[in-house]
Amino acid sequence: MKKVSKVRNITKSLAITILIGGKSTRFGNDKGLFEFFEKPLISYQLETLSHLNYDIFLVAHSMNQVQEYINKIDITNINAFIIDEINIKTKKNLHTPMIGLYSAFKELKILRYEKMLALSCDTPLLKKEVLIYLIEECKNYDCCIPQWPNGFLEPLIAIYPVKKGLKTSRKNIKKKSYKLTNLISTQWKTHFIPIKKEIKTIDENLLSFININEPLDLENLKERFFNEKKEN
Repeated sequence: MKKVSKVRNITKSLAITILIGGKSTRFGNDKGLFEFFEKPLISYQLETLSHLNYDIFLVAHSMNQVQEYINKIDITNINAFIIDEINIKTKKNLHTPMIGLYSAFKELKILRYEKMLALSCDTPLLKKEVLIYLIEECKNYDCCIPQWPNGFLEPLIAIYPVKKGLKTSRKNIKKKSYKLTNLISTQWKTHFIPIKKEIKTIDENLLSFININEPLDLENLKERFFNEKKEN
């Protein structure tokens, strides 16, 4: 783990992690550092998360990537960087969110956090009200994960138990099973939160789920971004 200058120590009930170590093959660049109206995409997330009372960790694939982020973003509200676990990788240069989650679970277990809110770096319009709702809903559950009407889950806007998550992610990596929904154990007490019935009531346009996978998605993001500015 790479610490930054300012270390926050607020509560150990939950930590927030943002995965930044993906290959971004379709997008072509590091999505978190992509300049969107003269500001890196991840900076929009960090500004939102700064209003919540939880420690924030960025999960990177290498020290080189960590240095790039230190050079280009305001790290004031970041607790530390976590580097992908090398020893568990099954092949060289393997970049999968499952590795990032495993690495985060491992470090957060050492630091004695109970739960982890996992995010990806490509959802810049994330609403703090949605995250607060997830956190509140998860108080009596191991895991809380948003679900679309067709059953599709959002595993990177979800809350997981640290110790149990470490165990299941390790098993999945050893089996080379990298689908994120396989992380959730049937033995967990999991709350599948209906996106259209519940989350839409606090995020009417569901901006929190707009992510960037390829350059064409930027046009949609720009439109939504300006509409949000007008409404506010």
